[in-house]
Amino acid sequence: MGPWAILWMMLWLFCLLPSTRAQTKIPLETVKSWADAFGGELYSIVTKYSGSLLLQKKYKDVEPTLKIKEVDGLELVKKFSEQMESMLRRKVEAVERLVEAAEDADLNHEYNSSLEFDYYNSLLINEKDENDNYVELGDEFILEPNEHFNNLLVNTTYSDIQLPTNVYNKDPDILNGVYMSEALNPIFVDNFERDPTLTWQYFGSSTGFFRLYPGIKWLPDENGVISFDCRNRGWYIQAATSPKDIVIIVDVSGSMKGLRMTIAKHTIITILDTLGENDFVNIIAYNDYVHFIEPCFKGILVQADRDNREHFKQLVDELQAKGVGTVNKALTESFKILREFRDAGQGGLCNQAIMLITDGAVEDYEAVFEKYNWPDRKVRVFTYLIGREVTFAPNVKWIACNNKGYYTQISTLADVQENVMEYLHVLSRPMVINHDHDIIWTEAYMDSALFASQAQSLLLMTTVAMPVFSKKNETRSHGILLGVVGSDVPLRELLKLAPRYKLGVHGYAFLNTNNGYILSHPDLRPLYKEGKKLKPKPNYNSVDLSEVEWEDQDEILRTAMINGETGYLSMDVKVPVDKGKRVLFLTNDYFFTDISGTPFSLGVVLSRGHGEYILLGNTSVEEGLHDLLQPDLSLANEWIYCITDIDPDHRKLSQLEAVIRFLTGEEPDLECDEELVQEVLFDAVVTAPMEAYWTTLALNMSMEAEAGVEMAFLGTRAGLMRSALYVGSEKISNRKFLTRKDKESIFTMDHFPLWYRRAAEHPPGSFIYSIVSEDDSEGGGLPKVVTVSTAVAVAVDGKMGIAAAVGVQIKLELLQRKFWMAMQQPNDSDCSALDGACPLSCQDDILNCFLIDNNGFILISKRPAETGKFFGAVDGSVMTQLLNMGMFRRVTMYDYQAMCKVPHHHHSGARPLLSPIYAFLAAVKWLISDFLIFLLEFNMSSFWHSDNLADAKAVFHHSHKHKKHDTLQPCDTEYPVFVYEPAIKETNGLIECGDCQKMFVAQQITSSNLLLLVTDATCDCSSFPPVLLDVKEVNLAHNASVKCERMRSQKLRRRPDTCHAFHPEENAQDCGGAAEVSISPMLLLLPLALLLR
Repeated sequence: MGPWAILWMMLWLFCLLPSTRAQTKIPLETVKSWADAFGGELYSIVTKYSGSLLLQKKYKDVEPTLKIKEVDGLELVKKFSEQMESMLRRKVEAVERLVEAAEDADLNHEYNSSLEFDYYNSLLINEKDENDNYVELGDEFILEPNEHFNNLLVNTTYSDIQLPTNVYNKDPDILNGVYMSEALNPIFVDNFERDPTLTWQYFGSSTGFFRLYPGIKWLPDENGVISFDCRNRGWYIQAATSPKDIVIIVDVSGSMKGLRMTIAKHTIITILDTLGENDFVNIIAYNDYVHFIEPCFKGILVQADRDNREHFKQLVDELQAKGVGTVNKALTESFKILREFRDAGQGGLCNQAIMLITDGAVEDYEAVFEKYNWPDRKVRVFTYLIGREVTFAPNVKWIACNNKGYYTQISTLADVQENVMEYLHVLSRPMVINHDHDIIWTEAYMDSALFASQAQSLLLMTTVAMPVFSKKNETRSHGILLGVVGSDVPLRELLKLAPRYKLGVHGYAFLNTNNGYILSHPDLRPLYKEGKKLKPKPNYNSVDLSEVEWEDQDEILRTAMINGETGYLSMDVKVPVDKGKRVLFLTNDYFFTDISGTPFSLGVVLSRGHGEYILLGNTSVEEGLHDLLQPDLSLANEWIYCITDIDPDHRKLSQLEAVIRFLTGEEPDLECDEELVQEVLFDAVVTAPMEAYWTTLALNMSMEAEAGVEMAFLGTRAGLMRSALYVGSEKISNRKFLTRKDKESIFTMDHFPLWYRRAAEHPPGSFIYSIVSEDDSEGGGLPKVVTVSTAVAVAVDGKMGIAAAVGVQIKLELLQRKFWMAMQQPNDSDCSALDGACPLSCQDDILNCFLIDNNGFILISKRPAETGKFFGAVDGSVMTQLLNMGMFRRVTMYDYQAMCKVPHHHHSGARPLLSPIYAFLAAVKWLISDFLIFLLEFNMSSFWHSDNLADAKAVFHHSHKHKKHDTLQPCDTEYPVFVYEPAIKETNGLIECGDCQKMFVAQQITSSNLLLLVTDATCDCSSFPPVLLDVKEVNLAHNASVKCERMRSQKLRRRPDTCHAFHPEENAQDCGGAAEVSISPMLLLLPLALLLR
């Protein structure tokens, strides 16, 4: 073959090879000049309209008169703790006065079985019959709105009585108890006068009535039922009993099928509802063999926290009856567990009990008790005989009476509640005989009346409660518990004693319990959104400290706080902000101590650097007062400059009005924080020139050039804010900004505004640009505004503090206009020195140009629909390259308070395809069977009584609701946040995308948190997957052993200080008796009901 033929062959082969298309070359110098031009223009606009340079100068001028004091965190946390202890002590004293009055009233009261007495029934007050006469127990009861009680209608001169639907309001026991407890009325009123910060005070009686002060009108639920029973509440149960270890044994043999099984399940669930965080529990089911209903919990007891209780309830619901019952093995297993825990110093280390739920015992199992429980009888045994059968009742009763327990027979669902409560009376006996008035404090719980009005973490309350005993000598050995007295303490009242201004920009205070659960924390999110409704999360009051302060991986902080230690530790933390889309990297110093006389510990967090300095300025009252009166000024209304919520005359005042009246002497009895007021005066004077500056600008604005600058604003570390509008209020794009509707943009008890917090972590003089992301924009449309802010720092003696932050809100439109004008070269540009396309414009089809922020969110793109989106979702190829080059880094964050969707599982995929007749027949079958079981649950002989009817309705609705599956449940998640590395000011690269190379150039915009990204639009890199902000559930389900280990693990906790397990004078023969047995003809319907099921 000749040389020409070879050459032709080579050329032909070359043509067959895939070619890499030459990429569009983007000159680096061009992009840099665009970025500089745009950055300069932007800086000029935002400095001019925010007035940041003027404000910086004003603070610079006063630096010689400023003092910067370093905060002593340990001293601060001790001082806050002492103030909280003092405040809580006043609540305890109020409760002690009520206990004393109740016990004295009972001592002087003689029981009268024929007592007739009218009282204010909270359901019936102010109700009239058809003749316009007040109904029985429903006299006129004056109710007025009261701000101290969240504007509810109340009567502050009198209490009234609430009763659950299943308690007869004229029962002799109720009438005697209500009559006796009338003595509490003057004490309620006197307590409130002594301490006007008190909220609800109450007495919950062991007979079921609830006396509440101030009196209110109690409304039934949507089913017309009052299901609230004070004896079910955590404060009642904790005050009535000491910590307890309980093993529930349930008979699941074949004889328990049908209604008996339904009653047994309801009994277990009711027992579980009487347990709390200081108790430990397990459940054993038995028939031919013994099995733990949660195999993972075999051989142990687990803390009866909400998560474990709910888990048990789900498992109980799945129990099925079959086989033959052999209870002795279950009893033996239970005694062994309780003994092992007792000997190992685990569990509650106080009361121990076995709850036996069965429809009969063929023998008394004396040998088991002799071996494991006698003679000391350290474990009480409570027996619940299910059903109407009485053949085996003597054996079941003997078991309870010979083991210091109590026997009851439960034949209907309506009997369950009252019979389960009996065990609490038995466990309370030793404490009652001893007359030990233990003070208990509950974990956090929610006051639903506050849902709409306060920050999420401030919805929560704690209760202080004490038991009330009979002091009559003749009943001493019976240890009669009369009830429990309590008072609510809103946690926001405690947090007021840790003023926000003393904690710096990122600082905060938090409280946790002896069990390690959060009582209050700014990052606690107790509510979630279901549709448009806010609801409490199922586990809102059992969120562990380690789930909020999750950087404390070795639990050093948690351990120290649970042990009630006083101390300090430092941690590098990643703080999520802006709904988890952004992150602040801080070094936090944690200072902690206990609150004496309570099971609580207090933590105070100060961020290292400017967060540990407090600025002290000086100015005269006259000068400051003049500047406080300017119309553009406001104060943080959730902060406490002056106490306005005690004196009714002060409640109508805003914090600013209160400060002005305090300074002018108009209200000499106003109590104000003088240090904070002094800071406000100083800031008012320093920031006063801003009003005139902004006003002058607004009057001289050139509408063409600067159309789009809408508002200027500033905030100081004393919670003072000023703002000015550059457009008419009707033209403002984001009307929620700086209002209570946008909590993130104002000073609250929990935090400084987001624009202030982010600016504080950016170099002073440099601006933070924030765009609302696509899912948060008003009305759900595209984002329209950009918030721009910068911090104002002051330095004294080498210490730097953040005095204020200042900014503007501008329309995105203005930013876009300036951007596209800067991103082009004139046609007559000199292109001789440039390597690449020239002249060039971002409007060219060959380029894509983006303006993104330091977390990768797009502010400007050619395609408006991409505004507010994460850049990685739009261009995965370039984002991947930026991550590889280190210009951005991925930070993994965790959320242990998330809510995840639960997938629905159908038992059969074919059923929905069947004929509609099937659905109709299934519905009929369900209605008949449920109706028959419903009838069987109650004695028809007493069914005509309206209370029983309503109770039946309550149970029916409860079970009906129980069948609905929640769509969301608590879960743990992890999610990425992407962060720009500011040390890399520019970068460029080529991306291999199949048959082409894609060039990109990234350039930092000076004095901002923005980046200009210019990419080749001609090369298709869609083969690269997008980089997404996907939230992933941290799911342990795939690894059963890991999941089980986590469930079994017992976190460190501090036990309550007191225990009352036994008393030698206790009357153990008071151990219950047979319930009334009556055979109902309705039982004849039972086989039919079960068949239909």
